[in-house]
Amino acid sequence: MQHPHAHHRRTIRRARRTITVLAAAALTAAGLTTLGAQPAAAAGARQVEKLDRGVVSVHTDAGNLVSWRWLGTDPDTVAFNVYRAGTKVNTAPITGSTNYFHSGAPAQADYTVRAVVNGVEQGDSVHAVQLRTGYTDVPISPPAGGTTPDGVAYSYEANDASVGDLDGDGALEFVLKWQPTNAKDNSQSGHTGNTIVDGVKLDGTRLWRVDLGRNIRSGAHYTQFQVYDYDGDGRAEVAMKTADGTRDGTGAVIGSASADHRNSSGYVLTGPEYLTMFDGRTGRAMQSVDYVPGRGTVSSWGDSYGNRVDRFLAGTAYLDGGRPSLIMARGYYTRAVIAAWDWRGGSFTRRWTFDTSSSTNSGKGYDGQGSHSLSVGDVDHDGRDEIVYGAMAVDDNGSGLWTTRTGHGDAQHLGDLDPSTPGLEYFKVSESASQPAALYIDPANGAVRWKLPACCDNGRGVAGDIHAGNDGPEMWSASDTSVRDRAGAPKGREPSSVNFLSWWDGDPVRELLDGTRIDKYGPSGNTRLLTGSGVSSNNGTKSTPALSGDILGDWREEVVWRTSGNTALRIYSTPVETGTRITTLLHDTQYRTGLAWQNTAYNQPPHTSFFIGAGMSTAPRPAVHAP
Repeated sequence: MQHPHAHHRRTIRRARRTITVLAAAALTAAGLTTLGAQPAAAAGARQVEKLDRGVVSVHTDAGNLVSWRWLGTDPDTVAFNVYRAGTKVNTAPITGSTNYFHSGAPAQADYTVRAVVNGVEQGDSVHAVQLRTGYTDVPISPPAGGTTPDGVAYSYEANDASVGDLDGDGALEFVLKWQPTNAKDNSQSGHTGNTIVDGVKLDGTRLWRVDLGRNIRSGAHYTQFQVYDYDGDGRAEVAMKTADGTRDGTGAVIGSASADHRNSSGYVLTGPEYLTMFDGRTGRAMQSVDYVPGRGTVSSWGDSYGNRVDRFLAGTAYLDGGRPSLIMARGYYTRAVIAAWDWRGGSFTRRWTFDTSSSTNSGKGYDGQGSHSLSVGDVDHDGRDEIVYGAMAVDDNGSGLWTTRTGHGDAQHLGDLDPSTPGLEYFKVSESASQPAALYIDPANGAVRWKLPACCDNGRGVAGDIHAGNDGPEMWSASDTSVRDRAGAPKGREPSSVNFLSWWDGDPVRELLDGTRIDKYGPSGNTRLLTGSGVSSNNGTKSTPALSGDILGDWREEVVWRTSGNTALRIYSTPVETGTRITTLLHDTQYRTGLAWQNTAYNQPPHTSFFIGAGMSTAPRPAVHAP
């Protein structure tokens, strides 16, 4: 049976009329055009990556689990055959899943997969990535360390990562942020080393290195980078905030190479700020425009020393329902400004700007409602994405959609968490001791379905189906003592971690990912499924991986940690066979954009636009097209 929401969503997209593009406004001083309204794509398929099969072979003592992608562009009835060194190893074409366990095979066995369409076998896929010890390493090279003007020596650690097809070959590459060991929270004074960003292929080939320079301070809240194919040419671009002295992947400098805008406390509160789009193949800066919004008067953001003014968020959204747009934002404790950009024909166009302090929005309860992250999804069922910014949401056209007026929070989760209600659901926690500690919200209109009493700074919360013994999702948070169901009722033991999630084993129930381990939740205790070897988590007490998501193989999720010596990104993939067949999550655009914004500020796991969990219906097929 098809998921009950899928037909509804596709019907809306097909019925949606194309919105006429209004005349463009005058060119700004930065030379870009701001649209007076939003052009909607023709109803139908969304643009996604043209991916290869992503075949992976994970070795165990009993043999190899071979898995691969069922692409959104494949026929619904496609079947598959698995070949080892040219010899087919399965007896009948595989139709019920996208994995095959090859019993007794050695770790170095070489596999390809061939699709079978209407009974006709197609050509070979790419060769499998071999995880001969349960993982594979992508070699990386730390930048050289240095000493800051205040005499502090630093080295580099591999930090957050993202993925995209940078060179158009159908395989995903990594974009990796290197963070100096003296990186700072915005509330902390002191100089930092430069932030460095690399483009790296799976074999460790470094495509380019971008040095953001001395005028971009280093820390979790300063550099949020987006990796996505914005113009539909089959290659991903990389978007980042830059400044005087940023050096692109070809060595070219943006702005003034000699400018130093740091003050004695290490903050950068003067000088130009840019938004730059980099070529994914070469790291070349293709265009830089003024960052929107500019910092203006520092104190207008909530303090005078530079904490709140430099809090940035970023994301990617299908605002017209068909093609991706870039979201870049500033501020969330007080004023918040969100700018939406299109990248077409080698240049930026600003689609809209949402400003909580504008005459349109002032006094309506949007100020101070941002989180340490954002979420993207079609919350109002119109086929176009909205930005859920915390305790408020912005519609696809840049107008305020709703606000709960419950203030800032550290964690939030948007997805089809509950199969019994149509569309998406939303769970968030609150930092303010005077606000509800946690809220379960209808993201279509901001209606609060249930909430926990105010208590404290509730710093963490998670939502997902982690236990087949309860119907629908489980929700829990750092200040609570139990896991809660869709109605807010306690349903047993609180999980031992309040961090990430991962679809890892053979069933569709999600697992707990925390630090360098994956556990399966149980009402009386956890079962350890994976302990990473020789790896470290990132971001201090947040204990997040470099990246977690469906980046190889079937729909289950890989986890990527940095090795403890910062010489490799270590990729783990599940060794467990599954009988569940789901299209690669990379072709569910809510999940894919979630993977893109995962590195933003306080990292959160991506969620799908359809329910995956115990008792799920047959997963829907996406309406997508690839370049």
